[in-house]
Amino acid sequence: MNQKFRLTSLIPLVAVALLAGATWWLLQATLPRETQAPEHPKAHTPDYFADNFSITELDQSGATQYRLTATHMVHYEDNEYSDLTNPAVRAFQPGKPIVTATGRRGTVNADASIVDLFDEARILRAAGYGDPQMQADSEHFRVLVNDDVILTEKPVKLQRGQSVMTATAGMNYNNVTRVIQLHGNVRGAIAPADSGGSS
Repeated sequence: MNQKFRLTSLIPLVAVALLAGATWWLLQATLPRETQAPEHPKAHTPDYFADNFSITELDQSGATQYRLTATHMVHYEDNEYSDLTNPAVRAFQPGKPIVTATGRRGTVNADASIVDLFDEARILRAAGYGDPQMQADSEHFRVLVNDDVILTEKPVKLQRGQSVMTATAGMNYNNVTRVIQLHGNVRGAIAPADSGGSS
């Protein structure tokens, strides 16, 4: 009788021990193993390509606000940047001339908010709405899409109508206000017909 009592009193203890052992085993099975190698950092290698691609950003009414095109694009997995061949960024604003920024090559960040244009980079604002055509040439332009600003730290040549100006230390063009700021040593000639207007 005494032995029977001891065996029946051990059954709950054995059940709890089995339950604890099973819980420990499940925990060990789900934890990452120490012997597993850590994840390798992503390499700066292409993970996809595209030819003759186009990305369009629409405004709240559904009209085209920006369009980025290139003849070739290579995307890299580590920084999510893409290299572009013959890129062009076009800004469309109601009541304002179309602005196009181009280069022989360029880069764009992951969310397409910053586009860098290199090698014979050019900004061309079409004539219209009371303003003559404007063209700026440099070796580099950075397009800040969300701010509607184009800037460069390189020497730049600016033509507006018949007026021509050069700047040695860059330019900042705000497409919303249509204000141009030239930096460094600025030289040029302003034609009498172009002396009026905003920019």
